Amino acid sequence: MYQAHFGLSEMPFGITPDTSFFFTSPHSQQALNTLLVAARSGEGFIKITGEVGTGKTLLCRKFMASLGAGFVTAYIPNPYLEPRTLMLALADELELPLQRDVDQHQLLKSLTLRLMELAREDKQVVLCLDEAQAIPLESLEALRLLTNLETEKRKLLQIVLFGQPELNQHLQANSIRQLAQRITFHYHLGPLTRDDMEYYLAHRLRVAGYTGSRLFSRGAISSLFKASGGIPRLINIMANKALMVCYGEGKQQVTKRHVGLAASDTVTRDKRWVWWLAGLVVAAAAGGLTWALMK
Repeated sequence: MYQAHFGLSEMPFGITPDTSFFFTSPHSQQALNTLLVAARSGEGFIKITGEVGTGKTLLCRKFMASLGAGFVTAYIPNPYLEPRTLMLALADELELPLQRDVDQHQLLKSLTLRLMELAREDKQVVLCLDEAQAIPLESLEALRLLTNLETEKRKLLQIVLFGQPELNQHLQANSIRQLAQRITFHYHLGPLTRDDMEYYLAHRLRVAGYTGSRLFSRGAISSLFKASGGIPRLINIMANKALMVCYGEGKQQVTKRHVGLAASDTVTRDKRWVWWLAGLVVAAAAGGLTWALMK
């Protein structure tokens, strides 16, 4: 809606995890390095934790895209599945044809044979589980048993758990203590610092095609950091709304006031602001915006 106004080729602050916008902050780069080193070492379990909105799914996708031809990746975005259904989801990801009424024994046997086949082709299989804090304990135990499969050199299956901090509590259950002991690589993904957030904004704008001068004023950046706490998802949501307000005014730079309005909507969910913003955009599109009405 505002791309042409700011000279953008696409929306810079969407919340869809697009790897072309991946920002290599110290946190995200270290997390990615940890994942790549762990995957190439052939370890069984790897864990990445982070609060809601810190970019775990984007990191996951960037990680899978960064693995070379020697890897086969499987991705399960919602692992809140009982063991059999989780195994079927893995089989589907590995393009393993199965009979509709396959029993548990044949399912595990077929998965084992498929993993051994890929190993003979010198392929490493990595299973990435997003929202891992939701995995039932019995399903985690079933995954652990699958990781028992190994050659003399490495595991046939590596598993990366991406989850909220609750995952750590989940893994403390006595019934899966063997799994917890096998997590040899882990990283906690934290929020951005203020300086990193400023680079983050510039990076996303550049990827979206922006070539102009400073789009977010220093005051706007300070307000955005204070309101978002450095959480990338909140930054994206508020930055997008602030750009909408700026566009509605016909201005070329986002100010502290624009961010304040965006933050008040995001934090308090004030419905009056939603209706006001809708009216603002319609009026701007019609080319007849009168800001005196807001006073």
